Amino acid sequence: MTLVTIIGRGHSGTRAISHTLYASGVYMGATINRSGDLVPPQDMYEACRVLARYVEWKGDLTWDFSRLHTMPIPNEFTQLLESYLKSVLAEHEKTPDVLVGWKIPETTLVYPWIVRLFPDIKYIFWIRDPRDCVLNRHITDDLKTFGIEYPPTEDVRLRRAISWKYQYELVKATPKPAHWIEVRFEDFVLQQEATLARLEAYLGIPLGRIIVRPDAVGRYKFDDQTHDFDFFAPALADYGYVTA
Repeated sequence: MTLVTIIGRGHSGTRAISHTLYASGVYMGATINRSGDLVPPQDMYEACRVLARYVEWKGDLTWDFSRLHTMPIPNEFTQLLESYLKSVLAEHEKTPDVLVGWKIPETTLVYPWIVRLFPDIKYIFWIRDPRDCVLNRHITDDLKTFGIEYPPTEDVRLRRAISWKYQYELVKATPKPAHWIEVRFEDFVLQQEATLARLEAYLGIPLGRIIVRPDAVGRYKFDDQTHDFDFFAPALADYGYVTA
């Protein structure tokens, strides 16, 4: 199947890969916004809320995702997803041998069921240092917007960090699909040619080059508010980020 999607929390720099694919002639949907998201997003948002009903919050920063991997996927979810992806799926049906795809950060919130519905597509997991991810607002900052329970807090930065943690745990708990690549945003910016070579080999198409800004890396170093949290430590180690 010649479909591709991008997994990654909001403010992970996913627009960079979305714009790269678009610049390379990959159809990314009938309408995309400045962030490279397929819009309108409402059906995807509602699909996120459907899946959230089956996530059990165990307290603190622990969630049980096990039902998502075995239960029947509700028809309501499938209908919402197909409605959201209508233009992408139509283009794929029209040109089945040509790579098409979509990007929206909320795909991460429904990733377990995306994998079950589309086990053979190509997944790009886009990673960014969480200390940079929490610097700016995103709609997924408050997980309750999407029906997900978490420890209540009025601390905006902590709320963003919990959202990052939840999505990290959700991806980690989901069995990897057949086609999967992990790319750090920092490598895309600072080692663009080497990173694009990896992606070209994975996707099987030549990729265009977009302008990147080195100052997008490590912005937390110039931030005077809280941006680091103890529960980031396992992910920072997993992805090779310097913690000192």
